[in-house]
Amino acid sequence: MKNTVAAFIFYVLSSCLVYASAGPVEIFVNQVAYEQNGYKTGILKTGSPVNRHARFELLEKNSRKTVFSGLLQASQQVKDWSANDWYTVADFSAFKTPGTYYLVVRFDGNVDSSYHFSIQPRALPDITIPAILKFFQHQRANSPEELDADQHVLLYGSDKRVDLRGGWCDASGDVSKYFSHLAYTNFMLPQQIPMVTWSFINTAEQLTGFLQTAGIEDAFKDEALYGADYLLRSLAEEGYFYMTLFSYFKKDPEERRVVGLLADSKTTSDYQCAWREGAGMAIAALARISKWKKNRDYTSAQYLAGAERAFAHVAINSLKYADDGKDNIIDDYCALMAASELWIATGKPIYQAEARQRAINLSKRLSSTGYFIADDKNRPFWHAADAGLPVVALVRYLDIENVVNLRKRALATIKTAIDYNLSVTAGVINPFGYARQHFSLGGFVRSGFFIPHDNESGWWWQGEDARLASLTAAMVSGGRLVYPANNEWGVQPGIIKYAFNQVSWILGKNPYGMCMMYGYGHKNVPYMASMYGHGSGEGGISNGITGKDGIADGTGIDFKIEDNGNEWRWSEQWIPHTGWFLQAVTALAPRKK
Repeated sequence: MKNTVAAFIFYVLSSCLVYASAGPVEIFVNQVAYEQNGYKTGILKTGSPVNRHARFELLEKNSRKTVFSGLLQASQQVKDWSANDWYTVADFSAFKTPGTYYLVVRFDGNVDSSYHFSIQPRALPDITIPAILKFFQHQRANSPEELDADQHVLLYGSDKRVDLRGGWCDASGDVSKYFSHLAYTNFMLPQQIPMVTWSFINTAEQLTGFLQTAGIEDAFKDEALYGADYLLRSLAEEGYFYMTLFSYFKKDPEERRVVGLLADSKTTSDYQCAWREGAGMAIAALARISKWKKNRDYTSAQYLAGAERAFAHVAINSLKYADDGKDNIIDDYCALMAASELWIATGKPIYQAEARQRAINLSKRLSSTGYFIADDKNRPFWHAADAGLPVVALVRYLDIENVVNLRKRALATIKTAIDYNLSVTAGVINPFGYARQHFSLGGFVRSGFFIPHDNESGWWWQGEDARLASLTAAMVSGGRLVYPANNEWGVQPGIIKYAFNQVSWILGKNPYGMCMMYGYGHKNVPYMASMYGHGSGEGGISNGITGKDGIADGTGIDFKIEDNGNEWRWSEQWIPHTGWFLQAVTALAPRKK
């Protein structure tokens, strides 16, 4: 009996002193919105493990009444980030009552609480899609200075001038306009204005009812058409797209030029787009929007004619325009998207054949581990922005492919890619569920949380919020095809957990408690000013968290809001982040069962 009483007293004391040995407590949550029926967690950060049997409480904001409580999970260390920090998950997914709440833990007479947050049905699209629209309206390159200069901008090394009005400024600190940059790296190219345009088109078609209910359908579709107009205006008479309109970071708008871009802002006349340099996604966007039969500056017929003319030219000249003269995985998935959209729009066999070949190419690029191979050797495909685009392109291809064996092959590719992403992410202690990846460094393949800082660019590494969002879109849209389930997302719970972890990381549930959507949540990066009235825009997504500054392989963890001018790596908004976040939210918008 004495032993039983002693054990009971010890249990009570240890429960009351839940955090007595844990030191200062920080609680990280999604500061913007949790989906009512989604995966919902907060994470505690402490200096030592939380005691066993510890509990947390969920309190309603106004009444401060406890509405839910639960056991904390076992504390974990991510030693790759820090040997001093412990993370403990508080899972309140079972709580589904809409409202505004905050998490609380109590210990040694102290009460630690999180920022308040919302739980609502369709919370993510309701809050973030109007915000994203507002951000891109803000990013339009439509100041008087830009419009006057861009209607007669010079081609680099030439006295020829072209009209390139429109488009979106690339970032909160960069008013240049890109189809893609980092072309010289061959393997790191992001899809910028063309991908954003396609993203608006896809969301407009996937969530028509939501946009109508929200009262933003006309404005949303106008933004898609605005992007398409810039793509078509960027199509040269010869049939290629102009890759970059570069500001040189100079205040005089007349200094802007159409260029090819190398490291350290060195410029060339290599401004013609290969598949991977923006041409593929531009063709895809023009072909897809041509079916809307809506006009802005151009007609639907002109959109389609431009897409077909560009396809014919790039199919012949892409290898000449590519910096290394070889196709790689980015060419495959961008050409697949272009061919699929043209096949859907026209039904022509030439696009069917190209789409099928590119889908087969992607299937051949799978490694035995499950990740894609980027080149014709053994370089793993890793990407700081578009990691999910191979799967997204295959999903779009399967919207029209009906030959059984070809569908099976594409579905097998998607399944392998999804299995790999789940496996590599769960392969180490990972309380935030942050999407991990394989990469090569020094001739060796390894896995990690963040991209290596020693890479083909020689200088470019930054936060990877676009990568997280693109993988979210890929995992959910692809998962519906290979891991279907009877729930409001149509996909199995493991994938839903993976997806909500990425979105919540971006919205504040990360080790810095920083909400990367500017103007939302409780803690944002500082405002960044820019030329012509641009700068940080409400609803835009910042770069985010990286591996430790100064460590070549991307290990460690870092986030800086001041760094002698280099803070852009973490705090600058970039349109691929926000464009891909739009696709993540589109994928996670609850469907009817």
